[in-house]
Amino acid sequence: MNIAFHAPLKSPDHPVPSGDRQMARMLIEALRLAGHEVGIASELRTFSREASDAAFSAFRKEAEGEIARLRRLWQSKGPPDLWFCYHPYYKAPDLIGPALSAEFSIPYVTAESSYSFRRNLGSWKLAQDEVAAGARQAAVNICFTHRDREGLEEVVPEVRSALLAPFIDVSPFRDLRRTGAGGNRLLAVAMMRQGDKMDSYRMLARALALVADVPWTLTVVGDGPARADVSEAFSAVPAERLDWLGERPPQAIPEILAGGDLYVWPGCGEAYGLSYLEAQAAGLAVVAQRTAGVPEVVHDGETGYLTASGDIDALAAAVRRFLLDGSLRRQFGERARRFVFEHRSLPAAAARLSGIFAEFVGSAK
Repeated sequence: MNIAFHAPLKSPDHPVPSGDRQMARMLIEALRLAGHEVGIASELRTFSREASDAAFSAFRKEAEGEIARLRRLWQSKGPPDLWFCYHPYYKAPDLIGPALSAEFSIPYVTAESSYSFRRNLGSWKLAQDEVAAGARQAAVNICFTHRDREGLEEVVPEVRSALLAPFIDVSPFRDLRRTGAGGNRLLAVAMMRQGDKMDSYRMLARALALVADVPWTLTVVGDGPARADVSEAFSAVPAERLDWLGERPPQAIPEILAGGDLYVWPGCGEAYGLSYLEAQAAGLAVVAQRTAGVPEVVHDGETGYLTASGDIDALAAAVRRFLLDGSLRRQFGERARRFVFEHRSLPAAAARLSGIFAEFVGSAK
């Protein structure tokens, strides 16, 4: 099929790296691997940090312009076979795809669409109305987590949905040689910004303070506007225990992970966290919280330890256990690598997408 792809939160071509941009790119690669032609239909970004009526009205006007542009294009060259929207939610609704899909009688598909009743505030309520209408119209809503699926079902009981497990491109990790073997190099890869990321950094600093009697060093990959606050959070940690690498290009991450022994990131509010999959692909066990979508990518007791949300003592105890037991850490790491390569790869995602399209989209066309 010829697929028109749209990511209203962040285009796959956006210059700022993030997990959202990475997943958009991975979805395109998986769709292409499944045999489809994929083009980015629009670069329009409808992301609004605040519930602003003015911003929503401006996005609506821009969307009308994009609808008119694409209408002319499709009338001239023919419409695509399907509109695929990635990650419409209350801060970034799809204001283009549903209207065009209905007008040109093509299937509308979403991936990682989400709805939360507690976000029905001001213009965010208008945005969520758009999300709910899109979910209702969609031939299928592809959900990465059970949490998102249940959220859609709560607002649209008749919603058509299917699960697609989060995935990564494992090829950069295939021939990776593990260089970490000391048992004491901890790793974390995350942007430095206020909100959930900052909460995770603070929690990590407090947990590591509880294992100060055990030898370890922490390597942090990431940068951002909260860099000074992150440094302050770790101010009580001796400088020789911290290795700040700053932002690194995606292609450098596998080798950095291969030099570590354990991946530690609390994951406050994580939708699921692609960095956990990358760490496991590099053969690292994971310590994180059992919160939000993290259990979708880390198998507790098999590829890592997931602790209760907000329990700093439990997080520290899990880190300590892995630091003191190299055999356990290696067993978990080996299972983690097999798990990602066998079940969370691009080919696995492409096969799953083909199955979803065969079940839902064929009957919708």
